[in-house]
Amino acid sequence: MSEQPRRPRKPGKPYRRPQKDPVRILAFEALRAVDERDAYANLVLPPLLRKAREKEGPEGFDARDAALATELVYGTLRRQGTYDAIIADCVDRPLREVDPPVLDVLSLGAHQLLGTRIPSHAAVSASVELARVVLGDGRAKFVNAVLRKIARDDLDGWLERVAPPYDEDPEDHLAVVHSHPRWVVSALWDSLGGGRAGIEELLAADNERPEVTLVARPGRATREELLGEEAAVPGRWSPYAVRLSEGGEPGAVDAVRDNRAGVQDEGSQLVALALANAPLDGPDRRWLDGCAGPGGKAALLGALAAERGAFLLASEKQPHRAGLVAKALDGNPGPYQVIAADGTRPAWRPGSFDRVLVDVPCTGLGALRRRPEARWRRRPEDLEGFAPLQRGLLRGALEAVRIGGVVAYATCSPHLAETRAVVTDVLKQHPGTELLDARPLLPGVPDLGEGPDVQLWPHLHGTDAMYLAVVRRTA
Repeated sequence: MSEQPRRPRKPGKPYRRPQKDPVRILAFEALRAVDERDAYANLVLPPLLRKAREKEGPEGFDARDAALATELVYGTLRRQGTYDAIIADCVDRPLREVDPPVLDVLSLGAHQLLGTRIPSHAAVSASVELARVVLGDGRAKFVNAVLRKIARDDLDGWLERVAPPYDEDPEDHLAVVHSHPRWVVSALWDSLGGGRAGIEELLAADNERPEVTLVARPGRATREELLGEEAAVPGRWSPYAVRLSEGGEPGAVDAVRDNRAGVQDEGSQLVALALANAPLDGPDRRWLDGCAGPGGKAALLGALAAERGAFLLASEKQPHRAGLVAKALDGNPGPYQVIAADGTRPAWRPGSFDRVLVDVPCTGLGALRRRPEARWRRRPEDLEGFAPLQRGLLRGALEAVRIGGVVAYATCSPHLAETRAVVTDVLKQHPGTELLDARPLLPGVPDLGEGPDVQLWPHLHGTDAMYLAVVRRTA
């Protein structure tokens, strides 16, 4: 059998197998999960990182790899609007016609070029290699061409080109420069009450990486114990708060593993403390958390109630979230009960409680630092969907509290339609109520406005943008 002649090689560069970069592949996988499954990065990323840390050899992650992957994912999501505007200026078709996986690789590359200290040549090269691995050689050439255009200027130069002048369209200018949907910029501006400096500071704060904040649950852990951990510093406002500086890992803290402490934003802690601090007429024996999932506020309230010999009922409509509440409260030093119940259709008698908290479901616009993808998913019409539930839960809370007792209405949104408008509308229907000044209930916290309700802000308080109104039932 004669030997077959070999085909002559075509002239040009020899084929080179694409180089796999585990960090950027993981970041790409996380972005695809956020886009395809409407997942949240803070839920998708930790298991991916955990799995990568467990691998041995070149695909295993160390602390620096994990930090880079986290920055790539969150940085890309936070600046998505800005990067979309820049990428759109560099392609010859509408962005909606660019395949989403290609757009994710381009966005990751744009963030490395414009939002990190990675050298331009390395950012382009690494992104093109990623494209070869996950998209193929053909689309990698497109990625290469677009990123080389982006690399010709820095972020400030691009913003001058793609953002409309502030004097011509201030909301659109801020939307592009600070990577927020225009309607969100408008809503936040209304809540702040006008002025350019404040809205610029707020939008910039939304794009900063939030610190990890722990809560020492009274009777189970102390702040002094948590301050003994590496990279731990006291919280700003809550006497139970401890902040972990960059690189601090909550899972490495013994008290967190033992459920004696938890991860909880300081704004969330302050809401629970305000309810506990509110002045009462009469007994103080029964407390209710009417929207208790996933359990952070309930665990703090349960510990505070235990110090006074009070009982806490933690109610959550969704059974799986009620399970999370039970886990958070496990080990509470005082009496408590967790039930799956709807706060708009109470499972308790009217006037049964001395103190009631309702932290109502909302758009989550107050936590955009932690869930940056939420800003791109929410729509103005979502407000209409939440409005009846928010009003119903506040009405239910007012019916659950006895005369002389207090209700705290809270929500992780500064949107006026979810905050002051809800409280105003419901109290009009309940004349036997009195809106208390919530500011003295947060001692030491500055910049709380004119009252009587309170709005916390990332740029002023370093917290999520939690809203709080405290109501006493008088009749």
